[in-house]
Amino acid sequence: MQIFSASHEILHQLDSLLGQIYLSDFSRPSGLLNGSTIGQHVRHTLEFFLCLEKGFTGGVINYDKRARDTRIETDKLVAASSISDIRHFIASHPSDQVLELEVGYEQYSDTCFVIQTSYYRELTYNIEHAVHHMAMMKIGVHEIAPYVILPDQFGVAVSTVRYQHNTLNLNVTG
Repeated sequence: MQIFSASHEILHQLDSLLGQIYLSDFSRPSGLLNGSTIGQHVRHTLEFFLCLEKGFTGGVINYDKRARDTRIETDKLVAASSISDIRHFIASHPSDQVLELEVGYEQYSDTCFVIQTSYYRELTYNIEHAVHHMAMMKIGVHEIAPYVILPDQFGVAVSTVRYQHNTLNLNVTG
């Protein structure tokens, strides 16, 4: 199924990034990213997948209540272990399931409201969220760690890749 292969590809690309980037660069603040680090974006991205895993069991997901485990953003081995755990979870949960999503948008209140959702919908959201943060990571990598080789599609939505491919083919054949 497409969402599983897309998840696998995103996690593979993040794992490849971890394998190439020096630890000192992984946790070095980027001027282009307002002082955030590549590691912080990796942590943020992975923790959304981890929230989905945690919520799957209890039936309720709340991304605001993620762990914010700084070890993921400062220790590449912990980040890589998280990727492995997420891969295992996704591979072992191929069926959709009804879930609830708790969200709260009041700045000074922890009050949440609940939206009906599903595992597939939230996995899709996690894919889109990851692509968004990977686009930012790519900017940081170009600034801080230009020795890292990222695939052209790193941080680019599949719809954009498809559009660019179709546009290029039209220009070549048209």
